[in-house]
Amino acid sequence: MEMSCKSRIVIILAVLTVIVAESLIIINAGKWLVRDDGEMHGDAIVILMGSIADRVLQAEHVYKQGLADRIIIVRESMGAYKDLENKGVRIISSTIQVHDALQSLGIPSGNIVILPGDAVTTQMEAIKIRDYCSGRTDTDTLLLVTSAYHTRRASMIFESAFRKKGIHVTILCSPSTYTKFDPSGWWKEKEGIQQVLLEYLKIANFLLFDKKQLK
Repeated sequence: MEMSCKSRIVIILAVLTVIVAESLIIINAGKWLVRDDGEMHGDAIVILMGSIADRVLQAEHVYKQGLADRIIIVRESMGAYKDLENKGVRIISSTIQVHDALQSLGIPSGNIVILPGDAVTTQMEAIKIRDYCSGRTDTDTLLLVTSAYHTRRASMIFESAFRKKGIHVTILCSPSTYTKFDPSGWWKEKEGIQQVLLEYLKIANFLLFDKKQLK
């Protein structure tokens, strides 16, 4: 039995709708990862560990805009660096590099807080920051500074960590404008594809597994 002209039109429209929907999802996948709360005031800037240059430059911008007068860093784990030190090899930790870079940019050392933590994940950083904020009356709004594509996941982790303990702290995001990431055309470069796919995998892992284990 031959398909009617009306049926063909319905099928074509359905296929076109699916194609358009998939295209919109692909186009907006990169944009959704970037959470930008604008130039909002906070009590402290939190620089998340990872890439250094783009995050330090963004933190400097936020600080010098007068949006916060304190910068918090959780000391990052460097794996087996202690074994290297035992062999006489001296390595400057990424945490100290961030601290020194901020100082070189004119931010007083007294305004930089380094928390012990030996952190290896954003979740560990969130827990250390939460412990720092617990019971403090001078810190109820945090400005997360990190690479642009990391802001959505970072804010989800921090908000969940604080909510688990019933601590009322507002989490805002200031994505680095120095990050080499194009949220509108992420699929055009290999690096952009890797960043987006990896972030979505990490978000899925957090929602399915790590969120439940977040203490």
